[in-house]
Amino acid sequence: MSTTTTETGSYIPAAETLGAVLAPGSRPRRPSAWSASITFGWRAMLKIKHVPEQLFDVTAFPIIMTLMFTYLFGGAIAGSTGEYLQFLLPGIMVTSVVMITMYTGVAVNTDIEKGVFDRFRSLPMWRPAPMVGYLLGDVFRYATASTVILVVGLIMGFRPGGGAVGVLAGMGLLVVFSFAFSWVWTMFGLMLRSEKSVMGVSMLVLFPLTFLSNVFVDPETMPGWLQAFVSINPITHLVSAVRSLMAGATDAGEIAWVLIAGAVLIVVFGALTMRLYNRR
Repeated sequence: MSTTTTETGSYIPAAETLGAVLAPGSRPRRPSAWSASITFGWRAMLKIKHVPEQLFDVTAFPIIMTLMFTYLFGGAIAGSTGEYLQFLLPGIMVTSVVMITMYTGVAVNTDIEKGVFDRFRSLPMWRPAPMVGYLLGDVFRYATASTVILVVGLIMGFRPGGGAVGVLAGMGLLVVFSFAFSWVWTMFGLMLRSEKSVMGVSMLVLFPLTFLSNVFVDPETMPGWLQAFVSINPITHLVSAVRSLMAGATDAGEIAWVLIAGAVLIVVFGALTMRLYNRR
């Protein structure tokens, strides 16, 4: 080993020796965008594994919502709980899944507060990978909530006219839109100072969107001024699209509206999210 002796008698390794020790092999290749995103998605899944209580909002909450609204309002609104369930279940599925999209922003804000994002930013990888990973992990939550509601509905008597294909198509469209909608909350997760602030703002937005829609009743029974809001509410269009697929009467116009709206959400809020992320 090549060394150099100083005046005090200590030995300093030569530069080439240090290089051989610190970098004995070739530098690993930079991970692809897909690989990095999947890795962060798996990280989100591991969080659920270690804290399974996180699944409460995608299991117990949807069941309570389905039972409560069916048996409380079914008879009064539709004359029978069975008939109302046919109308309600796609809407409850949309409401439950859209509600839990806010947890993406909460998770982002929590990691920022813990300083984890400082480490992410220093890694040689695709910059949006952590954000995309959060959303990929949450896709599992969306699919779980949809499945739970469907199983409960089938037990209660829900019979979709579109069969298995229509149900799966409706659930798929819901998951796709929820993935796009989650970008709104990643932006707020980066913008706001605490997770409580993220939850407060998200509930302030989500409650009017989900309740002032066609989820629970036909908009034709509402006052004219409220119908005007309901007609432009994105949740209304999403419920109509999912409802049509599950009923076997596909509404291509509503489906196209949902897909275009999802693409716009990703482009606009994805860009805003990355702008905030790069500036932190």
